[in-house]
Amino acid sequence: MSQKVLTKAEEQVMQTLWRLQRAGLRDVTDAMPDKPHVSTVATMLKILTDKGFVSVEALGRMHFYSPTISKEDYSGQRIAGIAHSYFDGSFEKVISYMVKNRDVSIADLELLVEQLNKDKKLSQS
Repeated sequence: MSQKVLTKAEEQVMQTLWRLQRAGLRDVTDAMPDKPHVSTVATMLKILTDKGFVSVEALGRMHFYSPTISKEDYSGQRIAGIAHSYFDGSFEKVISYMVKNRDVSIADLELLVEQLNKDKKLSQS
């Protein structure tokens, strides 16, 4: 799945499904911010199922949809893809770019280093 990317419309449906975790078509539609037409959401869910992002469970005439990838896993794959495509695979270059553009503050970086140190200690125990 690492090569597959969500379109903007697909991502809107996935954001809703990630919040709901398991939902019927009407539940997904009702939970979306701009209240798209039910048939539009049904089409998106079919595409997402075909792409492998969503699983569908039929219970009688009802269909329930669930994400097959977590938001965190998808986000990680996208960030890694961006780093690979635009920054020669270097997360150092990504962070440097973000610092230069003031998307990340020194305080953010200090928190990141602190978290990395905690994670490192946990993985060593």
